[in-house]
Amino acid sequence: MGGTFDHLHEGHKSLIKTALSISNNIVIGLTTEKLLKNKKAVSKLENYETRKRNLEDFIKTIADITRVQIIELNDIYGPPINEPEYDGIFVSQETYKVAVKINEIRESKGFKPLIIIVISIIKDENNQKISSTSIREKLL
Repeated sequence: MGGTFDHLHEGHKSLIKTALSISNNIVIGLTTEKLLKNKKAVSKLENYETRKRNLEDFIKTIADITRVQIIELNDIYGPPINEPEYDGIFVSQETYKVAVKINEIRESKGFKPLIIIVISIIKDENNQKISSTSIREKLL
């Protein structure tokens, strides 16, 4: 899976919990600042180290941290387009199209397609999608 994981929230946690419940080991591509220049409310975006530490702290509460590798994500497709050993990808409904594109690139290179597991969007008490963007906008 890959993402910004800014202001770690219930949607992120659901994605990670689901991945850990299905997989022996997971790789989380954590976006670097290079990819975040065009994000909304960018001034309130947590830095890479804070986001990584928050991920690690959360994972330690639910699983053995050695099952998880957090890597820098410098492009939207990440290592699965260049490394054939990946089996699956966990995405939200919003990022499903990226997973399809990753599979197209993999297949063009002769790699097997990834199993795509789509996690539902988590909503708040007002039936609004929980997102890092909305959290950052409230901090402005």
